[in-house]
Amino acid sequence: MGFYRFDSPYDWNRVAPYRETAKNAPGGMIDLSVGSPVDSVPASVQQALADSSDAPNAHGYPTVAGTETLRKSVREWFQTNRGVDFEAIDADFVPTVGSKEAVALMASLLHFGPGDVIVQPEVSYPTYDIGTQLAGAKTYKAADIADVDSWRSVPGVKAIWVNSPSNPTGEVLSASQLHRIVAAAREIGAVVLSDECYGLLTWADGNDVEPSPAPCMLQPDVCDGSAEGILVLYSLSKQSNMAGYRTALIAGDPTLVRPMTVYRKQIGEIIPGPVQAAMAAALHDFGSVRAQRARYAQRLQQLVEGLRAYGYDARMPQGALYVWVRAKSGNCWQDMADLARLGIIASPGEFYGAPTHLRFSATAPDASIAEVVARLHG
Repeated sequence: MGFYRFDSPYDWNRVAPYRETAKNAPGGMIDLSVGSPVDSVPASVQQALADSSDAPNAHGYPTVAGTETLRKSVREWFQTNRGVDFEAIDADFVPTVGSKEAVALMASLLHFGPGDVIVQPEVSYPTYDIGTQLAGAKTYKAADIADVDSWRSVPGVKAIWVNSPSNPTGEVLSASQLHRIVAAAREIGAVVLSDECYGLLTWADGNDVEPSPAPCMLQPDVCDGSAEGILVLYSLSKQSNMAGYRTALIAGDPTLVRPMTVYRKQIGEIIPGPVQAAMAAALHDFGSVRAQRARYAQRLQQLVEGLRAYGYDARMPQGALYVWVRAKSGNCWQDMADLARLGIIASPGEFYGAPTHLRFSATAPDASIAEVVARLHG
């Protein structure tokens, strides 16, 4: 597939000077920039990893498409949590070594290249653009990905990235919006690439009602009962604190998934056997996911309160794990400097396509979130 050079503003070295300032602040630095989980891996996952540490697929080569146990677990999880019956819509899946490599390799594995255009949200996860550049294709950024008229007439469109719930904004698209995206993509022969890594992490604003999961691109009323032309990405990094395990998957159209599986076998992009067992255990541990979700809901609510007290127009996101705010100064880097003097590090919105904004991550210990709120209250 060959890699082309990429040019992206997603350079965390640019944050280093602000971290140095924050380290010298009273009480030291609290980092709310990178969304890396800090809570314990569920006990069920740890046990499954230990139990399979000397299994045949540990001392031998693991299967690329996943063990029968994992494949059954994934199908059951999609049916229970996403309302998706793989058999009914003719879908398949392949495990991936985390979702980031799946995103970064997607355009290349789909054989897109020079002359091809991949649509993505204007404000979004930077790796969509990086993956497009690596394939030698061109990015077209849409202000509102759900506004299908803004991109379906663009020459050369081969794929459309959708991210709901969104990193960084937290926006959740409705089933009807997703349906329109699928219909428009099929009209022009493009593939829908739906990043749903935060699908179960949705939030209510100001009430005690637990919201439903975000709609899935593969649910019947969205895809019209067929996985054709759709690929969904999912990850256990956030809902089960398994970022270091690198457990994710690509599910959808088998005519797209199965060739990817062959390529993955040839280049060794395979989840280790014991980790496959751990992934299967995590998919069955609904109690741990509910408990982790409750932790994040509390942290987000506290963070929103503190940011409001500091003067930001902060609101509870519809989904995902971040509070997305407009910079008080109008420039993310100026706000980064001001916050660093308090010992607080956020993510500059420029990394996501919005230099007027900041992203604050709730993936920090309870004590750290409480300390951030205290500092923001002054």
